Amino acid sequence: MRSTFYDDEHEAFRASVRDFVARHVAPHYARWEAEGLVDRDLYRRMGEAGMVGLAIPERFGGMEVADYRFRMVLSEELARVGAASINATFGVHDDIVLPYLMDLGTPEQLERWLPPMASGDSIGAVGMTEPDAGSDLQGIRSSAVRDGDDWILNGSKTFITNGFHADKVLVFARTDPAAGSRGFSLLLVEDGFPGFERGRKLDKLGLHAQDTAELFFRDVRIPAENVVGEPGMGLVYLMERLPRERLSIAGGALASAEAAYAWGRDYVFQRKAFGGLVGDLPTVRFTLAELETELDVARAYVERCILALDEGHLSTVDASKAKWWATELEQRVITKSLQLHGGYGFMEEFPIARAFRDSRVQSIYGGTTEIMKEIIARDIARRAKG
Repeated sequence: MRSTFYDDEHEAFRASVRDFVARHVAPHYARWEAEGLVDRDLYRRMGEAGMVGLAIPERFGGMEVADYRFRMVLSEELARVGAASINATFGVHDDIVLPYLMDLGTPEQLERWLPPMASGDSIGAVGMTEPDAGSDLQGIRSSAVRDGDDWILNGSKTFITNGFHADKVLVFARTDPAAGSRGFSLLLVEDGFPGFERGRKLDKLGLHAQDTAELFFRDVRIPAENVVGEPGMGLVYLMERLPRERLSIAGGALASAEAAYAWGRDYVFQRKAFGGLVGDLPTVRFTLAELETELDVARAYVERCILALDEGHLSTVDASKAKWWATELEQRVITKSLQLHGGYGFMEEFPIARAFRDSRVQSIYGGTTEIMKEIIARDIARRAKG
């Protein structure tokens, strides 16, 4: 069945991305994994190639492409070479930080912040998770108090994607303890602000080339012009933008799963055993049939969600369905593809081994599978009860 999801423009962009990845990512990725950090120059190169901040308006140096299918092409091509760490970086930079700034920023803020984020000279991170608060963001302890025209920020964040490379961190902090859900705000902390410190680079199970860090804020003075949106509206803004974040993870998970399936499929039709190709064994053929069917079904739903996002009506419930299903499917597909590789699947020289580690976090960050199911179940109950 021929997909009509992508058109000629998307495929032309794919050819450009594939060539870029072959020249600037694949040859260096093993070194970045070993060093625990991607070369900063990569993001500048991607900026020059028009692959960073796709939705940023042209007047700020971006491509002004709001069609999320182009982001999906980028995810797929990075997944083809097993570059999950770079996908994670841009999932945060392009799909979380930039939408907040572009939707809520003042003209002055946009003029100041967007050009370096479009060029790859400035990388964004989002500071939400804390040592004692993950999915329950109303339990965060980081706080900011007004001091004249400024805010004084104190607290810490952990598990922060892009924590070392980030020049801008969008921090979710409590600004009015008495206001309940209306007591949180978004503050943009910039590299070099006194009192802003980075802790250790965290040693993770997977995504070794993607920098994840602890961040500390000790009496950090935030100028009023670095408040994003209206004070007190932080949680509302967060809820409004969660569908895009979760779809970003779902799309990345699907791309990763499809790449892993292709590695396994190709391997079994090259490997011989018992006098024939491994791929001709009945059990292997059935495994391939199952995986390809599940991936095709998942892609149909994720593509529907992407089109809904582009049209402006992707719901939290639909994004939650896509997120939990795609990330759990990703782990199943990768596990089975690793099995198809036999002993070689356990070897670091094969990308399936890295994918096995990298995929595990997908069903945790951005809201765990259990949280996704709770969101869906609440909606079911609401509809059933009338």
